[in-house]
Amino acid sequence: MEQLDFLHYAVQALTFNNLLWLTIGAFIGAILGALPGMSADTGIAIFLPLTFNLEPVTGLITLGAIYVTASYGGNITAILINTPGTPDSFFMTFDGYPMTVRGEGLRAIGISTFSAFIGGLIGAIALLFIAPPLAQIAVKFGPMELFLTTMMGIVIIIGLSKGGMLKGLMSACLGLLCALIGLDRITGMSRFNFGFGQLYDELPLLPVVLGLFAVSQVFVLVAEKRETIAIDKSAMKGSAFISLKDHLSMLINNIRSSIIGTLTGIIPGAGTTVAAGISYNITKKTDPHPETFGKGNEQGLATVSAANNAVVGGSLVPLLTLGIPGNGTSALLLGGLLIHGLAPGSQLFTRHADTAYGLFIGLILAQFFILLIGLYGAPLYAKVTKVPNNLLIPIVGTLCILGAYTFRYTAFDMYLVLVFGILGYYMVKSDIPMAPFVLAFILGKNAEIQLRRTITLTNGNIGSELMQPLALCLLAVDVLFLIMPFWDDIKKKFFKKDKEMAEC
Repeated sequence: MEQLDFLHYAVQALTFNNLLWLTIGAFIGAILGALPGMSADTGIAIFLPLTFNLEPVTGLITLGAIYVTASYGGNITAILINTPGTPDSFFMTFDGYPMTVRGEGLRAIGISTFSAFIGGLIGAIALLFIAPPLAQIAVKFGPMELFLTTMMGIVIIIGLSKGGMLKGLMSACLGLLCALIGLDRITGMSRFNFGFGQLYDELPLLPVVLGLFAVSQVFVLVAEKRETIAIDKSAMKGSAFISLKDHLSMLINNIRSSIIGTLTGIIPGAGTTVAAGISYNITKKTDPHPETFGKGNEQGLATVSAANNAVVGGSLVPLLTLGIPGNGTSALLLGGLLIHGLAPGSQLFTRHADTAYGLFIGLILAQFFILLIGLYGAPLYAKVTKVPNNLLIPIVGTLCILGAYTFRYTAFDMYLVLVFGILGYYMVKSDIPMAPFVLAFILGKNAEIQLRRTITLTNGNIGSELMQPLALCLLAVDVLFLIMPFWDDIKKKFFKKDKEMAEC
């Protein structure tokens, strides 16, 4: 009976009007995701009042399509011009942009597109079938559990820094210091703002990311005096469609990263940074050539793309079942529900099942727009890498400055993006990795808040919270991630001792 009901709801969702608005939302989301300064939040905020006059299922399908394709859209500019369209896509710059510089931009877009499709599809299907039981686990996360979850992302810094530990830790420490700027969420006092009222709340994320990754690259292009971004322009004549053999070689990493992304998305506050970081670290560890990561490794690009888009479905699990937004974008979707008089929870799946399952169908269909937009649009996007740098540099620079301005509509952020652009340029020239800085900056504040909440709630006796079963499991995972980068060295050391003892 349930299967028949689901098919009935699916047929109801596939009306011409719903498909039309799904198409509009998908293309709008992709465009906004690719533009620096714009994001899924921007698209949903713009369309939220417009959906009031639509049927509830149509409005939610539109917002869901914007969410899905905007999460993917940022990959395009991150790969081609080292400019993350959204903060969530900064991991794409690690291996995507080096591929573009080699003249493999089309292939990089193809890999990212297929992986994002797989990740998004797995996340949407998980939302459809396993939402309620997984949400019951997520609701058990208290401050200690959220702290340990955030620490997974922090610990990843160790893995990213191996081989250049001192420079990596310098970068991470600088990121943590920047994360402390602004409002103390526990005491309500502003700190380390150096007298700038614009930093009263916090150091804004988007100008920092745009400055480090995009503006710094503009400075690099100016200094290197290359004609175009792609060094080997002839290789840009390839295709975004990759072979079945390549698909199969990435399948395991894509599925694993999709599962990680879905589970991470369910945990409120974890988000794409933790999901992409964990997935990237595991893939790097299990790859036979980990030294190629960050230099254009295809597996690294695929795993991040899959994890990022899988977070979309995961973040809607606690929202629809418990009314707890998994991230800021899903919080806006909560507004979409409330506008139409819908409340998250069991009644959404009983009294309003047609709307709930219509949204699920819309999210699944939106994944196919990722393939359409990515694969068939790739030749057009790739032409950006052939544009002469004397034209591209001022365009990208202007977009970055405007993107920083539209984030909070303050002129201060326009100066801020230039400051971090200069910082990023010297980090590139000094071979100091930017990934530890960004990870520490994004996750540092949340880790501090959750730890201090735990200390406050337990009167300093955090051991009692740490001994809870869920907290112990998360602690074990943290320790595992801490050891993983050094496991080969540990094995060599112990095996060498055993060999020496055996010889004696």
